[in-house]
Amino acid sequence: MDILTIPVTAFAVNCYVVKDGGEAIVIDPGDASDQVLRAIDGCTVTAIVNTHAHCDHCAGNAALVEKTGAELVLHEADVPLLDALEAQGQMFGMACTPSPAPDRFVADGDTITVGAVTLNVVHAPGHSPGHIMLTCDGVVFCGDVLFAGSIGRTDLPGGNCEQLMGSIRDKLLPLADDTVVYTGHGPATTIGKERSSNPFVVGL
Repeated sequence: MDILTIPVTAFAVNCYVVKDGGEAIVIDPGDASDQVLRAIDGCTVTAIVNTHAHCDHCAGNAALVEKTGAELVLHEADVPLLDALEAQGQMFGMACTPSPAPDRFVADGDTITVGAVTLNVVHAPGHSPGHIMLTCDGVVFCGDVLFAGSIGRTDLPGGNCEQLMGSIRDKLLPLADDTVVYTGHGPATTIGKERSSNPFVVGL
């Protein structure tokens, strides 16, 4: 499994291209940038996955779906946010093309495959109602649940601090300390590092 991290948009969102066996999935395409398109060139893109439907993570949906024909994957609870993509963009001064409707809704316990790799879907609400994470082989793509030294904000529509802290406590902290955490913004980290030093997480 190859993991490419591609920062996109003025919000420096980490778009991830995960490849295995000639297939690829794209996680959180805030923009269908040239670098993202180059990263998937020559691959069969099987899914475009939104960890959640905030505009900075999914404004590239339309272009990538048109380019690849891949299915768009989302948790159903974030559909209202996806439907309001243009309005979200206007709030933050970001032009957003409306997203196609999701082709597949996923929920806790579902899986997404790329090549021979199986990623497990974990519902982790708090930053948004339908936020999901993907886990496999000692890594977790956690979107905006957890960051290096910080946590996701809960002051946006649909945010809930109690839910977010519960998601971190119950869904992330049980993972092994050496699990690599691929975050929605900023550098990757590990569960062990955040468990021991993240001021929002210590003591959970």
